[in-house]
Parts: sequence; C-alpha cells; structure tokens
Amino acid sequence: MPKRKKVFVIDTNVILHDSTCIHHFDEHDIIIPITVLEELDQFKKGSQIINYHAREFVRELDALSTDRLFNGGIRIGAGKGTISIRLEMDPHPDLLPFFPNTDKQDHRILNIAYHIARQQTKPVILVSKDVNLRMKARSIKLMAEDYTTDHVRDPAHLYSGCRYEENVTTRLIEKLYEAGGELGLDDYVAEPPLRPNEFLVLRNGKKSALAICAMNGFDGSFALKRVNKESIYGITPRNAEQSFAVSALLNRDIKLVTITGKAGTGKTLLALAAALETRTHYRQILLTRPVMPLSNKDIGYLPGDIQSKIKPYMQPLYDNLGVIRGQFPEKSEMFQRLQKMLDEEKLAIEPLAYIRGRSLVKMYMIVDEAQNLTPHEVKTIITRAGEGTKIVFTGDINQIDHPYLGIRSNGLSNLIDKMQGQALYAHIDLRKGERSELADLASDIL
Repeated sequence: MPKRKKVFVIDTNVILHDSTCIHHFDEHDIIIPITVLEELDQFKKGSQIINYHAREFVRELDALSTDRLFNGGIRIGAGKGTISIRLEMDPHPDLLPFFPNTDKQDHRILNIAYHIARQQTKPVILVSKDVNLRMKARSIKLMAEDYTTDHVRDPAHLYSGCRYEENVTTRLIEKLYEAGGELGLDDYVAEPPLRPNEFLVLRNGKKSALAICAMNGFDGSFALKRVNKESIYGITPRNAEQSFAVSALLNRDIKLVTITGKAGTGKTLLALAAALETRTHYRQILLTRPVMPLSNKDIGYLPGDIQSKIKPYMQPLYDNLGVIRGQFPEKSEMFQRLQKMLDEEKLAIEPLAYIRGRSLVKMYMIVDEAQNLTPHEVKTIITRAGEGTKIVFTGDINQIDHPYLGIRSNGLSNLIDKMQGQALYAHIDLRKGERSELADLASDIL
C-alpha cells in the first residue's frame, strides 16, 4: 500500500541546522513560509556554520527558482516531492485570541502553517527544532515534529568503546601478561565480535587485565593487546577507562578519538596531557571549543578586544592547562617548556569560530564541549584534517547548551554512532568522576 503523501512546513532553524534538508523528505511536498526567507536573510553574512547553511540554502532555492516556486511548487528531483514558497497571509481568526502578537516571526510561521492545514486534504506537519513552537502548534491541533534525519537511534545504547568481560579463564589473562602482551583473536572469541580499537576489562576473581582490539602493524589483522597504565606529562590515570583514554590519545595510528563523560571525569585534562606528551610529532597543539552566543549574538557584539571577549569562554581550557602546570615548580624545565610553547603559539587556545578556513596539517587538535556542535559542524572540522593531524572530541552528551540540539541530534552523539568500527577511530566513555568526592556526590545526587 503506497504511503499517504504529506505536506511539511519547514522552520528557519531546520535550514540553519542542515541546508540540504529539503532532500530528506522523500516523495512528500515542502512549503517554505516567506517569513523563513526573511529570517535567513539576517544570517547570510558571517563565518559561522549557520551562515554557511543560510547561504547554501538560498543558492539552492535560487537554482530551482521559477515562477512556479510561488505558484504550485516545483519538483525537487526524481522521486521527490515539490517545494514552494508561501507568502504572508492574514492572521487566521482561530489564532488571534491565543497569539495576538502577529508581528512575532514564530507566530507568522504558525499562522501560515495553520492556513495551509485548513486548505489541504493531505496531512500538514510543521517541522521545527524549536520545542516551544512545536508545543504551540500542537496546542492548536496542528501536527509538529522535530527534524530527526541526523538523530542517533538509541542514546541509551550508544557505543561506549569498552566492554567488561567476567569469568575469563585465568590462563588467558596470564597469556596477556606474557608473550609481549598480545593475543590473536582466535584465542579469545567475543560475542558480539570486537570492533577495531574497542577496549576490554577482562576479569577472573582477583585477576584482571586491560586490553584493546588493535591493528597488527605487519599484516593489517587485529589482535588483543594489553593496555598498560601510563603517566603522561605528570598526569596518572586513576581508573581503567582513563587508562584506555590515554592509550587511544597516545596512539598515532588512531587519528580520531572521542571521549565522553560527566563533569570531573578528566576528559579535557587527559587529552591535553597526551597532546603535550606527544608534542614532538606535531607542528602545533590546538585547543578549541564552540562559543555559545548570548541572545543569538556573535561575540563580535561584546565590548573589548578579541582576547577579552573570548577569555571567559576559553577559561575552562586555561584551567586544565593550569592543573598540568601546577605540578611543576616555576623554574623547572617542564614549566618553562609549557610557557615557551604558549609564547611561540606551539600551544594555542582559540574559539572554534576563529579556526575556520585554516589548514589543519600535522596538528594535535582538541575540540572541547563537542556536544554543542551540530553533525555538520563536526563533519566540517574532520574533513579539514590534513596529513599527520589527530583530532580529539570531548564532551558530555547529557549536558547540552545549544538551544536546538539534544542528546540524539548533537554532533558528538552522531559521530560516535557513525564512526564505531573504523580502524582510525577510538572512543571511550569515562564513567567515574575523579575531580573530588564532593563533585562526584553533586553529579550523582543533584
């Protein structure tokens, strides 16, 4: 039985999230309110990803543009529905008592969608990443949905990068401590099969071993290799997951690493310490994080020079650097080396928006708070990686500050879901907080 054709009315934030969104609605028709085009016009200038999406969408719409775009619609492509632009309409009398502020852009979009729903025999659905607008639509019996094309399937079962195996034979654990700490996968058959760079905690009573399913450098096959607890630039792992994170961060064959965990698990600290430990292999260490704008305004609106503008946003990165520096006396070689790296910009801390367009060659790049990035932003960063570059994304997918992202739609969750099983990629979820007993208590109880 063929699917019933639907009409989707698209909100501005969907386009700013994904400029290719019109290609993801299959055979269904799409309507763009004229209010959305007016809003996109405000976003066309700038270097942020949302500015890129605004420009790209308008260009694509222009390429499709004919008089039919405002009169019945034009087909998007083979097997696709039509797209059309709907001009402003008088406020519907059903809505005026509830939404008297007719100048508000959300209410204008809502009004157009409501008019269309009353005119159409097909189901009309408003697609928006704005929760409040979706609730307003449902309050007037207008169907509304989130844009879910790039959502991960089940966040509760997101790849953790690590599995715990109980009742492993004593002999197998002993063999991992012999013969160079390596076993063929024939010696240990896991179910389900191990993914490349997946970590394991093998236990048998009081005996245990840490291991990774790593690539054998000789023939490209995979083997079970023991993971040792290593100190990096004065920082010592305090649990198994941190040891796994250090292993992935130091491995130059693993070009992409993601580390998740709640506040205080040591994500950024370990990534920075590993970067400093392997600094001789890279041209520059770059620490960056997305700047969450205030009231939808770029930091250019804030007073002061660039350093005073970005310092509050970058302070958590400086704090982690301060923890590492604080281990060494001011006159020690390690302390002086860190200061020299900062002075010579071998170690740089910058907001993410200010590195766009740069060539990321032979760099150790750490992207903090990656849960506040869209999937497209994450893709943009990774696709700019040049030869010899390693990229580390850290974040907590349960602590999202972006107004239009959630646990299923943020770039970090999407990256973990799509990249698992790739030979160049490793992930670890840090579960135990190590900041302080008080911090752990607050994170778990409050």
